Amino acid sequence: MILPFLFIAPAGTMGRGVFTSDDIPEGIIIEVAPVIIMGKEDRVLLDKTLLHDYIFEWGDDKQYCCMALGYVPVYNHSYGSNCEYEMDYEQELISVKAIRFIKAGEELFINYNGDWNNETPVWFDTKP
Repeated sequence: MILPFLFIAPAGTMGRGVFTSDDIPEGIIIEVAPVIIMGKEDRVLLDKTLLHDYIFEWGDDKQYCCMALGYVPVYNHSYGSNCEYEMDYEQELISVKAIRFIKAGEELFINYNGDWNNETPVWFDTKP
């Protein structure tokens, strides 16, 4: 499920991103996406490709990784994101929810650390 007023558009130096053409109230689930789960062996191979930047660690023990379908791989990162994602390991889904009111025309961001306000530098901010 993807709300019909979400769209993908150019996002400046970040490539593409997810935007909204309508206002989104706080607390609204904006997307529910199925995932493709992969094991350790697959992760080793994926880490050698561009897909490394689009996969999520998966499982309570992070022994797996997954590729989310839908728009989820296109949300850009922000340490002060306006959305958060939640993983449902049992149903094999990722949900994205607005954590504050989002105005029409805004880009939607998630924090790649998992928690919307986690300021720990992510991998691309720690590269020399």
